[in-house]
Amino acid sequence: MRITPLILLLLSLSFPLLGAAPAQADLRITRDHGGYVSEYKEKYQRIRDRHERVIIDGICNSACTLVFGIVPLNKICVTPRASIGFHQAYYDKAFTFGIKVTSAEGTADLMSYYPDTVKDWIRRNGGLTTEMKKIKNGVDLWKIVDPCPEEF
Repeated sequence: MRITPLILLLLSLSFPLLGAAPAQADLRITRDHGGYVSEYKEKYQRIRDRHERVIIDGICNSACTLVFGIVPLNKICVTPRASIGFHQAYYDKAFTFGIKVTSAEGTADLMSYYPDTVKDWIRRNGGLTTEMKKIKNGVDLWKIVDPCPEEF
């Protein structure tokens, strides 16, 4: 095939378009019991910065719930299997000999990330405690985040 000036022009115009929009990927949360807050902050900031979507399709407990405060709510949806769990932050270090020691500072940090809709639900349900407080899919969860379209 002979490359003509017209083909070169078309190619030069099309290559920039290929890189113009970043590829969208979805994070599907199905069984996330949480972990280190700092790791979740970094993970969700990357997702936010890439404009990716998050589909909560199962358990999202503890540090996983930071998704509501870092990723824009219009980029998050919940399926009928969604379950969200909140509790106080705690230290889980070797120096505590396996005993969970609650952290007022860590709990305040978690709360500072949550949008008002999450904070309101937590307050209406007695605040954060050592016990897991869960929102199962339904009206209470839909007041915070939209249900996913059926194709998810």
